[in-house]
Amino acid sequence: MKKCYVCGKTPLTKDEVGLTKKIIDKKATTFYCLPCLAEYLEVTEEELLAKIEEFKNEGCTLFK
Repeated sequence: MKKCYVCGKTPLTKDEVGLTKKIIDKKATTFYCLPCLAEYLEVTEEELLAKIEEFKNEGCTLFK
């Protein structure tokens, strides 16, 4: 079970884990929940959710 590196939220969703891997590092061993990743990247959660949908529509296997 994965937990957020910053706030400790557990469990993380597969989308949160996939997004960390896609944006930060495919071999990441530390993960972020959506709010913490948004803060880290200085974007909104809505922008990240839109990116998740975009990656899913592209067929990215991190989001299956």
